[in-house]
Amino acid sequence: MNDLHNYSFSLQMKNETHQINETQIAEVISEVNVINRIEDGLNLLGTLYYQGFDKIILHEKNITPDFFDLKSGIAGEILQKFSNYRVRLAIVGDFTKYGSRSLKDFIVESNKRRDINFVSTSAEAIKILSAT
Repeated sequence: MNDLHNYSFSLQMKNETHQINETQIAEVISEVNVINRIEDGLNLLGTLYYQGFDKIILHEKNITPDFFDLKSGIAGEILQKFSNYRVRLAIVGDFTKYGSRSLKDFIVESNKRRDINFVSTSAEAIKILSAT
């Protein structure tokens, strides 16, 4: 069953590669959610990491809204793995629709550290991820 899930997971998305000088950034493009549960985030990380990417752009529209409810634990589990593997991540979207004060604080703190960034455009994500 897990192999079937991984197969359908890979069919639902494509990667656009942005080459900035020596930096390669994978931008995940999909019409559907690519992260619905913790395992999806870990599969995505593993797939892109083993393709040689250590900088990834995801779109908020492709992530389950539960991710942005910090009490669910989904964000914490997934983002910790990205951090452990030293894979920088930018999530592109409009986060103002999430009213949680803790999420707003989390976004501010994440953006200060520069490993996990929440930004409003792909261009901003590319700029941040291509900076050393």
